Amino acid sequence: MADPAPSPASQSTKPRTRRRDAERTKAAILAASRAEFAEHGLGGARIDAIAERAQVNKRMLYHYFGDKDALYREVLTEAYREIRAGERDLSLDRLSPTEAVERLVRFTFRHFLEKPWFIALLTNENLLRARYLKTIPEMHGLHSPLVDQLRTLVERGEVTGEFRTDVDPVQLYISIAALGYFYVSNNATLSVIFETDLGAEAMVEAREAHAVEMVLDHLRAGARTSGA
Repeated sequence: MADPAPSPASQSTKPRTRRRDAERTKAAILAASRAEFAEHGLGGARIDAIAERAQVNKRMLYHYFGDKDALYREVLTEAYREIRAGERDLSLDRLSPTEAVERLVRFTFRHFLEKPWFIALLTNENLLRARYLKTIPEMHGLHSPLVDQLRTLVERGEVTGEFRTDVDPVQLYISIAALGYFYVSNNATLSVIFETDLGAEAMVEAREAHAVEMVLDHLRAGARTSGA
């Protein structure tokens, strides 16, 4: 007697199961790649080590992502997607200009602090003179909305009199990012130089508050309601 044909329901679940398995495998590869690139840079990272971290056959890496350069580009792209998604989730347009800036500064600072792999990736890519970032068409689309959001935020602050009227949104974001980036990237050396543990929570909180104060003081300088 012939085996009964698989039911339509069981047939329909197989493609979904395969898709879920593929997505899990790709996610594992990306997470392992991120750790490997962050620790060893592009030049020192090894496909065999990534496969071992991800607990997959290295043929799967080539199947899903191509060569090591392509995998590195995908890791770099995902890193930027993640921070941009976090910024969008802040819903800054629902807050007052001052509250929105404070939330953005704190988010950026904490993102760098809690994701040191992001700092490592950026440092490595800068050593490469942004060689791979230049080849990612998506980068402009990821950053333009951020600049537009900051421009709108600054303009709202100008209207309410909270902020000065000559703020460049690009310069503003560079300053916000720098206040967090340098503290995290140079935490070890600065801790030695100043003979204090800059990674201690009390020091981190003090630095975060200082970053907020610096950015807001800059935006308020010369504003109509400054000193009010």
